[in-house]
Amino acid sequence: MSLLKPTIKTPFHIDFEWWKQNERDWHVFLRSLLCTEHQQIFAETEEGGMIDWIDPMTAEVKQVDGVQHALMTHCALLPEFSDERTAVVEAIFRNFLVNGNVPLSAEDLAKRLGRPADTILRTIAGPRVYRGLRPYQQTAPEPVKEDGFL
Repeated sequence: MSLLKPTIKTPFHIDFEWWKQNERDWHVFLRSLLCTEHQQIFAETEEGGMIDWIDPMTAEVKQVDGVQHALMTHCALLPEFSDERTAVVEAIFRNFLVNGNVPLSAEDLAKRLGRPADTILRTIAGPRVYRGLRPYQQTAPEPVKEDGFL
């Protein structure tokens, strides 16, 4: 984690490692965000059930989490998923779920949510981590080993 103070241009994302370390009910929580129709569909599905998804840009078939896919492609499109009455943290979290957790800055989120960027930044850049929302840290690629040496 960087020691630099985040700005409105710092990218954030949902840190799934935070969820693994701090919340055991990740899939239970995600299921609670599903619309009634999809809650029924996924009622009997095992936690973390993967489905095949075809990337519309590349036609590549990928395995994706079925619950997150339903949230992204259907439930999030319903008016009640997120509106101006949705709490800031919840609206930000839901936005990352919908966009596939692509990193976004407070400035980007402000445009999407119609909320002030400085309010968003103060909310997600403070000492407390809400819903795993943390600054995005791009990891360096693994060094290539040749003949067993780095």
